[in-house]
Amino acid sequence: MGRAERQRAARRPTPARAVAYRDAEGRATDDPAAAVEGEIVDYDAHGTPTRRTRFFLSERELPWLPISEPAFLLWVLVVLMAVWVVIGLVLLT
Repeated sequence: MGRAERQRAARRPTPARAVAYRDAEGRATDDPAAAVEGEIVDYDAHGTPTRRTRFFLSERELPWLPISEPAFLLWVLVVLMAVWVVIGLVLLT
């Protein structure tokens, strides 16, 4: 690489970060709130990618769970507290 090429490369602005979002239908979007998957690429001062982060968000329902997930977690909490109370009563007597 010659001196003139290095100077042109040094003047070229390099992005600090490039972000690509996709919505639920797989179309590109600029709205982070509508994104369900995407990729974030960080660049160093020379324009070389230093870190690439891919992400995805998905909501899946558990087919074996007959009630909603929050209700299920509430029932699990109630059962655990009942076990805790029973163990406490047994140890106090």
